[in-house]
Amino acid sequence: MKSLLKNLGLILVIIGAVILICIFLTGSAAVNNNAVLGGSIALIIAGLVLHIVLNKKFTD
Repeated sequence: MKSLLKNLGLILVIIGAVILICIFLTGSAAVNNNAVLGGSIALIIAGLVLHIVLNKKFTD
């Protein structure tokens, strides 16, 4: 459980990146709107912050 929590930030970054890659590869105009793009960027930023905070917390 501790290792999953430690890697939660990276998992969020990967999910956000996969969303952006899928949008790029499909080229779908229906999915390519600001809500989906903003949500994926929010996942990436939240993942980066969580990665930094959780790695400082679980350094022992």
